[in-house]
Amino acid sequence: MKKLAVVEVKLLTREPGAIFALLIPLFILVVFGSSIEPGDTVLLPMALAIAVGLVGLYLLPTTLATYRERGILRRMSTTPVRPANLLAVQVALQLVLTLTTCALLIAVAGTVLDAHLPTAVGSVAVTFLLGTGAMFAVGLLIAALARNGRTANGVGVLLYFPMAYLAGLMQPTSQMPRLLARIGEYTPLGAFRQGMHQVWADGTPNPVLLGVLAAYAVAISAVAARFFRWE
Repeated sequence: MKKLAVVEVKLLTREPGAIFALLIPLFILVVFGSSIEPGDTVLLPMALAIAVGLVGLYLLPTTLATYRERGILRRMSTTPVRPANLLAVQVALQLVLTLTTCALLIAVAGTVLDAHLPTAVGSVAVTFLLGTGAMFAVGLLIAALARNGRTANGVGVLLYFPMAYLAGLMQPTSQMPRLLARIGEYTPLGAFRQGMHQVWADGTPNPVLLGVLAAYAVAISAVAARFFRWE
């Protein structure tokens, strides 16, 4: 597992998608951060949700589907290193990339942009992990069903933009039709964005939203495991 992890880290650092997943949220934060007031509690949670969404819906499924397309998972099934080990290592690395990106966003927002940083660390951690789990579950389902890396990439992009809109990442929910805004609250990305905004304002995350995120993470992961194909 250790050697496998080292190899996968090297491959991930050469992956252009990993660079984009890191730079795009940072670019959005810096560009729009010039117009926020000190103590802002809106922009940073949005940037964090964008970062998690990019990794979960784009990078993770594209990587796993590409491995299947190239026969890597099938060949590994004949070796002592089982395909499930590669899957676990990939999910762990994508989580590390997500945490690194979000840590960079928080550092820049807190020091350069003077954005508000929450004090309820426990609530932040719980909301973040549940939201990341929900988004990764969607990514795993895409990887399970996609025929190849290009298909996974296309499906991830097609899902990301409507989910981002419904979540209020492209337009404030106050300016959206009420029905769409209401629906967006209960999408994986929307519940995550809203939960992060609540804890960023030093409030208590809505238990219903946390339950929604947990349900998405468990249910979609189970479906992905059921239909995941190694070849």
